[in-house]
Amino acid sequence: MGKPSAEELTRAIRQKALALGFAAVGVAPAVTPQGISRFYRWLAQGYAGQMHYLTDRAEAYAHPRFVLQGVRSLVVLAQPYRTQEPQTPKPTQGRVSRYAWGVDYHRTVRRKLRQLVRLVKQLADPCQVRGVVDTAPLLERDFAQLAGLGWQGKNTLVLNRQLGSWFFLAVLLTDQELIYDPPTEKGHCGTCRACLDACPTQAFVAPGVLDSRRCISYLTIELRGPIPRELRSGLGQWVFGCDVCQEVCPWNRKAPTTPEPEFAPLPGMNPLELLELFELNEEGFRRRFGHTPLARPGREGMLRNAAVVLGNQRCEEAVPVLAQALKREGPVVREACVWALGQIATSEALQVLRQHALVETHPRVQAELQTVLNEKAGQRADPPAPWTPEPMTEPVPRAIDSHSTGANCEDKSWPN
Repeated sequence: MGKPSAEELTRAIRQKALALGFAAVGVAPAVTPQGISRFYRWLAQGYAGQMHYLTDRAEAYAHPRFVLQGVRSLVVLAQPYRTQEPQTPKPTQGRVSRYAWGVDYHRTVRRKLRQLVRLVKQLADPCQVRGVVDTAPLLERDFAQLAGLGWQGKNTLVLNRQLGSWFFLAVLLTDQELIYDPPTEKGHCGTCRACLDACPTQAFVAPGVLDSRRCISYLTIELRGPIPRELRSGLGQWVFGCDVCQEVCPWNRKAPTTPEPEFAPLPGMNPLELLELFELNEEGFRRRFGHTPLARPGREGMLRNAAVVLGNQRCEEAVPVLAQALKREGPVVREACVWALGQIATSEALQVLRQHALVETHPRVQAELQTVLNEKAGQRADPPAPWTPEPMTEPVPRAIDSHSTGANCEDKSWPN
């Protein structure tokens, strides 16, 4: 039996992908992505922040051949992850982005991609084929649009009329010729500004342009070092990631839920108990979160985030825990704890700060202490000097509450 035709191979891949639980499948040619110049401008403007792995591999984004030599076709796949609705956090709890409630989605999606890889090799060997899920130098959102899966919304995410934006993107690359789907030619956001106006930290500098350095997802996941002082209150209850720009999107009102059990919330993730995090050592943290996306920022990053959220919640119950953290954690966490205690600002919290000011030795934490104590005394103080972070070397899941949504979409099929 010879190789299947392009039509037969495309049909087999599509049928298998749908059977595996992917909700949408589109096929696109391997070409230079239409948005590559825009991507390079975005990098040049510094909007990637500390995500140096993007700039380090910038040239590779110019064509899919840098992901798979000889590639001719890309199969773009949408994996929904919406499950239950978020629960309202108590003062001792924080919100986790929906995509991170279950096990690390890379594991789940890669397992499905391996089955598709095996299928293509069985049908079309000898061939080259590779499956990737948001860690390769590939502009997946551009290829999703080229494959007809949807358009890029003003919040930069791909929107699909049926699925909204609650889905992961995965890509199967192959050197086999396939039948390509018509691209999505136009967007359907119209005059709607819900996502732009709802962003708590004003991270969108223009429709479709995100300054990652202000994005809550970046601040709580990618950023190494302290969260900038002027952005801490914007985190609100978000201890990991942020869903605000998706939760207010009208296209997400009727987005389907997924039956995939691995995306269901693990115990204690919706929402997350914050005080318990401070009880975990490194080993305990890895044991609890090593198989989830929360492993990305690590224990230090999560404690930093937790302290900021506890401060935003004015959680008086957290004062003894934050006081203990001042004695045993590193400077990044201590600085966040100082800020949080200043926000709680009970007599007990302020006394903890005054006592700690007598023994603190790190310059940034000292400066934060001075700032907080002077603020409480009605004085001004110079803010801490900028932090010099360690560069990041690995890619991260993509990442990136309801406010007003009043706007009109230009498309008559806009959901009600």
